[in-house]
Amino acid sequence: AERATDWRGNNNIAESIFAQMAKEDAPEPNWIVCGAGTGGTSATLGRFIRYGRHATRLCVADPAASVFHCHYADPTIATVEGECSCIEGIGRPRVEPSFVPAVIDRMIAVDDADSIGAMRAVSARLGRPVGGSTGTNIVACATLIDEMAAAGQQGSVVTILCDSGLRYGDTYYDDDWLTA
Repeated sequence: AERATDWRGNNNIAESIFAQMAKEDAPEPNWIVCGAGTGGTSATLGRFIRYGRHATRLCVADPAASVFHCHYADPTIATVEGECSCIEGIGRPRVEPSFVPAVIDRMIAVDDADSIGAMRAVSARLGRPVGGSTGTNIVACATLIDEMAAAGQQGSVVTILCDSGLRYGDTYYDDDWLTA
C-alpha cells in the first residue's frame, strides 16, 4: 500500500484531508490521526505532511496488544505473541513492510474495550454505526485534544472514519457478545 500510492498528491487521502480542511477555522491540522492497519495509510499521510512541509503532526493509533507501537518505541521488536486485537483491520502480530516509523510523530496504544466504547459513543452521536477501528482513532484523538486543552493550545485534530459499523451487529453492537 505504501508503494502503490503517490504520496506527493494526485488525489490521495492526505491531499483530500488538506483540501477538505481548507475552509475550516484551523485549516492546518495540529494532528492527523490514523490507525496502524498495515502501515500504508500512515506512510502516505506522513510522507505527504513532510513533502508539503506542513506543521501537522501524525499520530498512529494502535491496539494495545499489536506490534506497531512496540516497534515504533524499539525497532528491534518485530513480532508479538498471542491475540493482537479483536478490532478488525488493525492490530498485527508482525511489522508489515509498509509501516514507515520515520514519518510518524507519535503512537498511542488503545485497549480494545476503549475502542469499542468510543465506537459506540461516536455511533450514537452520528446516528449511524461506525466500526471498531474508528473507535480506536477516536480514543487517540481524545487523548491529543485533552493534552492540547491542558496546554492551552487551539487547533484541529483530524481523523478518518475507517469503517461502517453495519457488519458488526453480531459482535461490537451485541451486548451479549460484549459480555462474553
